[in-house]
Amino acid sequence: MTTTTSTPALARMAPVGLAELVERAALQTRVDRKYVVPAAALPHLLEQLAPHARVLDIGGERTFRYESVYFDTPRLSSYHSAAYRRRRRFKVRTRTYLDSGECWLEVKISGARGSITKHRLPYHPDDCDTVRPGRDFVDEALARESIAPDADGSLDPVLVTGYHRTTLLLPESASRVTIDTALSWRHDDAALRLSGLAVIETKTASAASPVDRMLWQRGVRPARISKYATGLAALRLDLPDAPWRRTLRRHFRGATSSVGPVPTTPSHRTEQEASCV
Repeated sequence: MTTTTSTPALARMAPVGLAELVERAALQTRVDRKYVVPAAALPHLLEQLAPHARVLDIGGERTFRYESVYFDTPRLSSYHSAAYRRRRRFKVRTRTYLDSGECWLEVKISGARGSITKHRLPYHPDDCDTVRPGRDFVDEALARESIAPDADGSLDPVLVTGYHRTTLLLPESASRVTIDTALSWRHDDAALRLSGLAVIETKTASAASPVDRMLWQRGVRPARISKYATGLAALRLDLPDAPWRRTLRRHFRGATSSVGPVPTTPSHRTEQEASCV
C-alpha cells in the first residue's frame, strides 16, 4: 500500500486505535470545514501537528485506501439540492475500505449552520454499487430527517471516487482531521485525477479546531468542495456549478482527465490502485 502522507512527523505521532477514535470523537453530528492545499505542504503541517495529534493506526498502517460510490435519482436530486444550496440536503453512498474489505452504506444529511448528520449501516462489499439491500435503511434515514427524494424513488450509482486517507485525533478538542490524497473520480466513461493536491477536512462539534486556526494563520481559508458534487460538476460541464466554480477553476480544470471504457466494480479497483497519484 502506498502511504502518500508518509512523513517522519507522521511516523512519530502517537497511535490511536479505531475503537478509541470512535469513542473520543465519533462526531456523527458535526461541523465540517474543508481545505485544498498542495500535497507538498503536508510535511510541514504534520510537523506542526505532531506534538498535539494522534494518528489512526491499524496493524501498523497509517494511510488507507477508500472508495465511495455515490447514488442519485434520475433527476440528480442530491446534486441539485447542493448546487442550489437547499437548506436540507442529502447524499447516499457506499464507502469501502479497500485494505480491510469493510463496507458501509451511508446517508449524510446537511442541515442548518453547516451541521452534518451521518447514518451508517454495515454493508456487504459485493453490494457496493447498489442500494437495493439497504433501501429500507435509506428511506428511514431520509424520512427521519423529513427529506423526500424524487417521486419515482430510484437511486442509481452516479459517481465513483477513490483516495488515500490519513485520520488524526486532536485529543484536547475531541476533534478529528482527515487528510485525503491521490483523489480520483469516475462518471460513466470519464475519469479525472487531482495530482499534487490534498483535501484536509476538520470535523468538530462546533468550534474551530487547532488545525483550522493553524491553517487560517497561514492564509488558507475553507474551500467549497464536495467529493460528489464538485467531482460530478468537473466531469459534467452541463450541470450548474455555482457553489464550486472557484474551486473548479483553481484546482480541477487543469487536472488529468480521460475518456474511455471504465471497468465495473470490483475489477476497476486494480486500475484505481495503479493510476492514483
